[in-house]
Formats: sequence, structure tokens, C-alpha cells
Amino acid sequence: MEAFQLEIAVDPAHVVKRAIAWWRQGAQSAIADHGSFRVALSGGTTPKALYQALANTPDLDWAHTQIFWGDERYVPTDHPDSNFKMAKEALLDHVPIPADHIFPIPTAARDPLRDADTYAQTLQGIFQSDWPSFDLMLLGIGDDGHTASLFPQTAALQVMDRWVTVGEKAGQPRITLTFPVLNHSQQVIFLVAGSSKAPIVQEVLTTPPHLPCQQVKPHGHLLWLIDAAAAQGIPIQAFGSLPLTTA
Repeated sequence: MEAFQLEIAVDPAHVVKRAIAWWRQGAQSAIADHGSFRVALSGGTTPKALYQALANTPDLDWAHTQIFWGDERYVPTDHPDSNFKMAKEALLDHVPIPADHIFPIPTAARDPLRDADTYAQTLQGIFQSDWPSFDLMLLGIGDDGHTASLFPQTAALQVMDRWVTVGEKAGQPRITLTFPVLNHSQQVIFLVAGSSKAPIVQEVLTTPPHLPCQQVKPHGHLLWLIDAAAAQGIPIQAFGSLPLTTA
């Protein structure tokens, strides 16, 4: 892992504000370097707020942005639980991104493994490398420490030779990128807000690795961008001088 950063914002609105700043910076750098900004989106409440704000942010380069997903529930794309549907309605329907720059995870084959293989083939055709290297990977965490659809004590955690695999929650399949893919990202941002996340945030940041999200150790930059409520209980002194964002 090249760099770890913990940034605490005063509230969820400021988490979103800082995430937009990181998005803009990442886009400018990636487009200048290799002509495109490749982002893997997450589901969840805080990412949805970010997407809604991005939809109203001027001067973002959507023409050179490509959108992917880190995971997807195995439901139709118009289902209320679909991560694609959420991002489409919150962001993609409102910005001038070319339709062929949007790459949702397929869920129509009635065979999760087949759809996982199809998505892997899509990614391989775009990245044309041993492993994909997303410019930005957005992630969240669950109360059980899962991230993407990599849940504790599930077979997906052990998949190290595939780009995309089938995870599960309560017996329901989900399609997810694997740890090697997450860890080949140039930048990973965990977006976390709310007091309900404080216990798991404290556990993640103060205990030896034993949770799925603790296996995310990207080759590039790892940022935990959280609000003050989620940061309750973190022994700040253990992390030295931390940036407290108020703007």
C-alpha cells in the first residue's frame, strides 16, 4: 500500500463536499495521464448523496469519464435494490456522459456466475492488462465489516484468481469485484457517515486485520473519508495529526 489517509469531515454534507474535491482531482490527473477517468461506483446512502451532488457540480469532464460498479445485487436493472438504478437516477440521467461510457454489471442471464464472467470479459476488453487499474474505487462498509459484496465468512473472500465473482448475503447472490481488483486501484475512498457506523469504524481502524474491508490495501492511495459522528471512539492520538475538514 502506497499511502493511507484518514480524513474526518464535520458532517455528511462535508463528506460529500470533500469527495467531490477528490473526484475532481482524480479526474484531472487521470485524464491528463491516460485520457480517461475510470470510476467504480458503490451503492449506499452516502454514495447516493455524493452522486446527487455530482449531478449538480459544474465543469466536470464527463466526456472522458467511464463508469463501472464494484458490486451489484442480483436483481433486474429497474429493481428498487439495484445499485445501477440508484446511480442512474441520482447521477447518470443528469450529466452529459456518453451512453457507451457506462458499464453496469449484468444480471439478466439467470446465472450469477455467467453474468460475473460476462462482466469480467467486459473489463478485460477495456483495460487489456493482467489486472484492471481503476482510477477511483468508491467503497462503503457494512456493520459486519463487509465492503462491495465481500461478506464475512463467504467463499468470495478467497477468490484471488478472478476479476469478478459471486458473493452472497443471506443466501442471495450478488456480483462483486474481487480483492485483487480492488487492490489494483489507483485510489480507493471509503465513504462512511453516521453514528451507527462508529462501532465498526473503530474496530476497523484499531484492530488487527480480520474483517473483509481490512483486506483492501490498494497499490495506490487509500482514503477513509468519514464524518465526525462515524469517527466517535477512534483514538485520534493513534493516528497523529489528522485533517479535520470544515469546508
